[in-house]
Amino acid sequence: MNDKLKSLLIVGHAPSPNAKALVDALLNGAQSDDIEAVHTKLLSPFECDAQDVLAADAIILFTTENFGYMNGALKDFFERIYYPCLQDLKRNEAKPYSLVVKAGLDGTGATESVQRIITGLKWREALPRLLCKGEHDLEFVTLCFEHGFTMAASLDNGII
Repeated sequence: MNDKLKSLLIVGHAPSPNAKALVDALLNGAQSDDIEAVHTKLLSPFECDAQDVLAADAIILFTTENFGYMNGALKDFFERIYYPCLQDLKRNEAKPYSLVVKAGLDGTGATESVQRIITGLKWREALPRLLCKGEHDLEFVTLCFEHGFTMAASLDNGII
């Protein structure tokens, strides 16, 4: 474990109770008692700005799939942070991130739309995308908890 407190930012829009349950599970996993030196902050895409992104050591992005694309809130977030983040390469480049997609279809469009922007930002994938596909399932909550925990534990132990 690192002696320095690390910062994990979760950016997630929860337009429904089911989406909120998934975002909350990400947060709860990241804040597990087993995580010792990671401060986790959850912000909606509308609350988050470039300074929040630049201050974070790692980021989890959560989006629902809307019309085969990322949700509009996450798109708005990217539009506001993109150029300010690119102007601070030291704090932005190779930033570890993970993506969680709640998809009614197959999640391809939502994933690809986020990945195109991430490529431009020069972030690096720390965990494989988590796809929660289909009708809401309580297993999705468990998967999100585990994803949040794994991201925070990786940060806590200096893996990412």
